[in-house]
Amino acid sequence: MTRTRRMLRPAAVVGAVAAVVLLTGCATTVSMQPAPEADSPDCAAVTVRLPAEVDGQPRVWTDAQATGAWGAPTTVLLTCGLEPSGPSTLPCETVDGIDWLIDDTEAPRYRFTTFGRTPAVEVYLDYDVVSARSVLGSLSSAVRMLPATESECTDRPSA
Repeated sequence: MTRTRRMLRPAAVVGAVAAVVLLTGCATTVSMQPAPEADSPDCAAVTVRLPAEVDGQPRVWTDAQATGAWGAPTTVLLTCGLEPSGPSTLPCETVDGIDWLIDDTEAPRYRFTTFGRTPAVEVYLDYDVVSARSVLGSLSSAVRMLPATESECTDRPSA
C-alpha cells in the first residue's frame, strides 16, 4: 500500500501543476510601465478603488504598479503617478468634477490626463470601442482620491 501512495503523490503533484499552468495560461496580463510617482500613497488609493468594469469592458491584470486595464483585447489603459500638467492648449473637459486634458492626436485612440490633480492620472482609450464619458465617469470615484490643486481647466466646452 505504501508503494501506491508514493506513486499517487507524484501523479497528484503533476496534476496540480498542470491545472495551475492551464489556469494561468488563460489569464491575460497587460504589460505596462509604471509612472515616475507610481509608488505614491495617493496612487495606491486610486488603484484599490478601480472598478471591475468600465463601459462594459472587464478589468484585466497588469504587471506594473499603479496601473489598470480593461477589455479583451485591451481598450482602456490607466496609469497613475505622472507629473501634473501645467498650462496647456489641449481642450479640457470636466467629468464628474474631475478635469481632463484631451489629446486626440492618435484618434481614434485618445489620451485623457487629469488636470489639477497631484500626481496626475492618464487614461488611454479606444474611442471606436468605448465612450470616453462613460469610462471617465466610471473612474471618477477612484481618481477623486488624488489631491486637487487650486487650478482648474479654463477651456471648457459650452453647455
